Parts: sequence; structure tokens; C-alpha cells
Amino acid sequence: MSDSVTNTEEKDSTPSKQSFQEVLKNFYSLYQKVLNGGSEKAVALHRSRGKLTARERIDILLDTNSPFLEFSALAANGQYNDQFPSAGIITGIGKVNGRFVVVVANDATVKGGTYIRETIRKHIRAQEIATENHLPAIYLVDSGGIFLPEQARVFPDKEDFGRIFSNQARMSALGIPQIAVVMGSCTAGGAYIPAMSDESIIVKNQGTIFIGGPPLVKAATGEEVTDEELGGGEVHARISGVVDHLAIDDVHALKICRDIVSGFSSSEKQPVNRIEPSEPLHPAEGLHNLALTDSTQLIDHVRVIEHIVDGSIFHPFKAEYAKTIITGFARINGYQVGIIANNGVVFGETARKAAHFVQLCNFRKIPMVFLQNITGFVVGKKYEHDGIARDGAKWIHAVSTSAVPIINIVTGGSYGAGNYAMAGRAFDPRFLFMWPNARIGVMGGEQAARVLVQIRKAKGPNGVNNEKSPEELFNEIKARYDYESSALYATSRIWDDGIIDPVNTRKILSLTLDIVAHKKWPEFKPGIYRM
Repeated sequence: MSDSVTNTEEKDSTPSKQSFQEVLKNFYSLYQKVLNGGSEKAVALHRSRGKLTARERIDILLDTNSPFLEFSALAANGQYNDQFPSAGIITGIGKVNGRFVVVVANDATVKGGTYIRETIRKHIRAQEIATENHLPAIYLVDSGGIFLPEQARVFPDKEDFGRIFSNQARMSALGIPQIAVVMGSCTAGGAYIPAMSDESIIVKNQGTIFIGGPPLVKAATGEEVTDEELGGGEVHARISGVVDHLAIDDVHALKICRDIVSGFSSSEKQPVNRIEPSEPLHPAEGLHNLALTDSTQLIDHVRVIEHIVDGSIFHPFKAEYAKTIITGFARINGYQVGIIANNGVVFGETARKAAHFVQLCNFRKIPMVFLQNITGFVVGKKYEHDGIARDGAKWIHAVSTSAVPIINIVTGGSYGAGNYAMAGRAFDPRFLFMWPNARIGVMGGEQAARVLVQIRKAKGPNGVNNEKSPEELFNEIKARYDYESSALYATSRIWDDGIIDPVNTRKILSLTLDIVAHKKWPEFKPGIYRM
């Protein structure tokens, strides 16, 4: 039996909407700034060298009218004195000759395209996405390597700079094509990006590749050599063989790249249940009225669903049971999907219902969409005695071992163990996006402040911060938690794949559902459930 979601009148003006509009306006203001790349002076210098900007290169590389699903555009926002817009690198998915590809483009107008921690995280995340979905990767290289003042934070650890090259080798072993287009500096460890790619292109009199640049060569050997003599296009195309194609300029290099992609064979795709799509009955703009800035309030996910699914038709599963979770089936752009959406705090029956539904989708090979606004699991003596931890573990287990893709949209709050159950970042959803009003943290600011003030009181006169009144301490803790749980704070540190305007939710879900079908999904193999 199919249920068409009830048509409800949209409210044009509410305090919640006005507050959300301010949040949205701030998001777009910050986004417009990062589109410019580095400073005007840096961009002018870049252009004076006959080079296109990173975003211009991507526009030329991709097919006309191709979508570009950009990841973490506001990475590093609010950090490093805002000297690294987009962390100096642009990553995303678009189409080249009709085929989805992952693009990683250094922005040399931002500190010479050098890498800070967030640059590395974006680069590695793009490689993860390419691997998970078996998509070719194209690296548009124009980078001075590691940002040396940050070397202790970006060089030696497992997920630091070296992981980029380790990933390249593993991707190659999996048969994932990789192309490097060297359009500027390619220095030190970065020299391995073209060297480890299937095919490499370099722009004549512009691109350079060397393990150690002229200053290092001079210091080490006393030899004086220019950039071009040491590692220019002619050297690597005619002498070293590090590159395979010599281009005369950026446009020519990108044309060569497009020609190479046209020769790629197709990967084995996942058979999916898809029919002719239909539009929702309600306009996407109505989602602005449903976005709440107070994450302790319930977002009306039934109405959210009616704005994003085909024909606004939703087939509920266990509609009368455990009503603090919404589960059911729908179609988005013709694709059948399972939807899990929060509708309150998690009880034992909530977790059991959700775990059941996750299993159902896995056995039926149906991808899942999670709409996340969760304060967490219920607490209290009764619920602990009833085994809330055991039931929650079932749900977390089901999500952890899910073999079908999970696409996660954080529409409101994502707190505590609720983040785990709803496939937070640690549980490898294929994609995770946040609305601008979203929040993520161990607990909400007010709740955390109350807990910590209570702990201070319990410690008595020798408690920490004893010089502050309980009210001062409460306000200080709440302000810090509110700041550190904001969507801007999260996306700056790449805890998501980017902030999205709610009106684009259906478009992004449609695009990602196209993408995740490009690789066959593994079989569902759950482990032991504590019964």
C-alpha cells in the first residue's frame, strides 16, 4: 500500500525561517568568497604567467553543462587566519565525455597550492570516493608541496601526506584509472603524483616536476640549474619519461586529458531498481521552512520527505511501531531507496526497528538515505535495565556492516551515540552532507554545560574554575560547545563532504545515487548481534 504524504500549507514567515535565512545568507557569503581563490594580487600574478585558475581548468575539463558535485568547499574556513580558502584545493565529481570522474585541482593562488592538514584530508577523501565508487581520478597539479610551517602536523602520520601516494598505488591495483596534468609546480613528494599515475601530461614552459628544486640542488651539490633545466616539460617528455604528453598550454593539456578519458572502458555497474522519475508535488524552496536552527526541536521529516521523493509518495515500514524513527521506501529520480529519518529520541524499540530496516535494505540491495536530526539515546535507570545499550548496539552493528551505500543528510542535530547509529562519518557513509543549520557534537551546548557545572558542584570548593560563578561557567561552556558543534566548524575540519542549501537536497541525492551505482556492491555479511 502506498501513501501519498499529506499536502500541508507552507508558512511564509516564521521566527525559525527568519533565523535560518540568516544562517543561509552567512553560508552563501562565505562560499562566494572561496570561489575567488587567493588574493587579487595572487590571482593576477597567476594569470600573468599565462595560467588558468583552478576553477577555470575544471570548467574546461568537464563536459558542457556537466554537474560538479564539489566537496568541502569551506574547508579550513575560520582557521589559519583564513589564508587558505577551500584549503587551497578543489575536489569534486563531474563528467568527462559522459563519464563520472573525480577531480582534484590544486589552487596555486592560495599559498602556492601548498598542503596544510585540511588540504591533505580533502585530497585523501577524494581518493576514497574514487575508490568506493570505482571512478577515474584526474589530478590537476599546481602545488609547491607541503606548507613547511605546518610540516610537523602533515607529514609523518598514517593519514598525512604520504597516504596520497599509497592510495594512488592501491587505486591502480584496483584498476581505477588515474591521470595527472602538471600545470605548474610539482615539487618534492608531490612529484610522485604524476609518476604514479597511469598517464601524465605536462604544460611546456609552465609545468615542472622535481624531487628537489634548484635551491636544494644548489645547497646539496653546488650545481646551479633553472627550474626548466631541472624538471621542465621538455626534460620529462623527452629525457626522463616521467610524463607521457607535452602540451603547449592549459587548454591543450585539458584536451589531451579528455581524449584519454574517452578511451576508458566501463566498470561493472550495480544493477539497480529504477523507473521513470517524477517530480515531488511540493517545491524544493519549501525546505527552507522546515530547517530549524534549534536542534533540540523535531524537524518534520515527513514533510521533508514529501519535498524530495518522486511524486511525494512514501511507503512507510512499521509506521505504527516505534514512532521516534521513520522508515520506509520511496523513489528519488526513479531510484528505489530506503529512508531512515529521526523523529525523536531513540528508545530500545526505535533501535530494533531501524536495525530491522537496515537489514531489509541490505538483503534487497536497496541504497539508503538517512535524514539525521537526533539528540541521542534515551537515558535513565529503567532504560538501562531494559537493555538500551544492547538494542542500540544492534542498530550500530547493522549500519557498520551495511553493504549497500548510505547517503547521509544531517538536517539538524547529530549528537552522541545517535551520530553512530545514524551512520556518522566514522561509519563510512558513501556521502555525508550537512544543511547550514546542522550541528554535530557529543551533546548539545546547553546539555554539556549543565553536566559540567554539575560535576564542578560535586567537586565542592576545590572544583576546577572555582573562581567563576555557576552561571558564568554555564555560559562559557555553552558558547564553546555551540561554536564547536556548528556546521561551519565541522565542514572546516572536513567532518562532512560539504554544506548544502536544503533546496539542493534532491538534486544532490539524485546525483549521488547515479554515482554509487558505478561499482558493484559487496554481499551483506553481518556479525554477531547481542540478543
